[in-house]
Amino acid sequence: MRIAAVGTALPRHRYDQRTLTEYLVAAFGDERLGERLRGLHQNTQIDTRHLALPLEAYAGLTDFTQRNAAWLTAAQELGAAAIEQALQRAGVRPDEVDAIFFSTVTGLASPSLDARLLVRLGLRPDVKRLPLFGLGCVAGAAAVARAADFVRGTPRGVALVLCVELCSLTLQLGDRSVANLISVGLFGDGAAAAVVVGSEHRAAGVRIEATRSVFYPHTEQVMGWDIGAHGFKIVLSAEVPEVAKTKVPPDVDAFLSAHGLRRGQVVRWIAHPGGPKVLAGLQAGLGLSDDDLRCSWQCLAEAGNLSSASVLMILERTLRERPARPGDVGVMLAMGPGFCSEYLLLRW
Repeated sequence: MRIAAVGTALPRHRYDQRTLTEYLVAAFGDERLGERLRGLHQNTQIDTRHLALPLEAYAGLTDFTQRNAAWLTAAQELGAAAIEQALQRAGVRPDEVDAIFFSTVTGLASPSLDARLLVRLGLRPDVKRLPLFGLGCVAGAAAVARAADFVRGTPRGVALVLCVELCSLTLQLGDRSVANLISVGLFGDGAAAAVVVGSEHRAAGVRIEATRSVFYPHTEQVMGWDIGAHGFKIVLSAEVPEVAKTKVPPDVDAFLSAHGLRRGQVVRWIAHPGGPKVLAGLQAGLGLSDDDLRCSWQCLAEAGNLSSASVLMILERTLRERPARPGDVGVMLAMGPGFCSEYLLLRW
């Protein structure tokens, strides 16, 4: 199985972090709270983020129905753009796609987004659709792993992965929790797609040698959403950086050991960034340098945390800017609600 190409799409509405923070200070309407927002957002190490809508449009979204409708419109545009780029880069026609794995955790639609894009993009009517919801930040890695599972049984097959996250449309101005104050300074909007092909397909790419999923029992409240009439309300525990630092490294070592490898043999690390504390915790736990996770830090600074789409954007950047030699080993990893993690062993 191989990842033949990755495509990305960011909304055209791009703002620096200070502009977004000051907008939120005014929107919350509490200067004392505003000072806390400024302090928290200065520590995110994020320079810019992209939003699905112009900043002035958010005041007009007064309920979940309006926010979700805006999500559906923007998600279709970004999703189509990411898929078209990925297919073009892979040299694969839309009618060659056998299955599509679609993930989001920031909007709801039935029929799901993949169904709404099927005719628009020229996918076959018999394409297998697997919409995924609830995996959050781990979904980019998990969807690629599940796509690899599919093409393992279909050696000439093509599986398409699409992740669309429009985190700005989950804005909760009535939530004054620390988790929400952090999240409104951390998450951004974007989409990413990957083309995964079977071992007998003509398209070249990075080989997926193995995958592993890990679930940590009794951690369901560490990360996720409280979903109700209000829409999506963030659940984000202060435990996440410590989980990244202490739980992920032994899991990585066990995963590599099962395939006769050690951590020091990994040349490329494609790690979902989470936030600066999560990424720093992961970096410390794995004993990595800033350069090892350079693409993760850069994507965080330039676009924020894009939930499921982030790890694919980091993979795209790694493929574009950090070419590896034949035989080099890489690890792609992400964490998400559950609490859980997903690992892919890659070889160039």
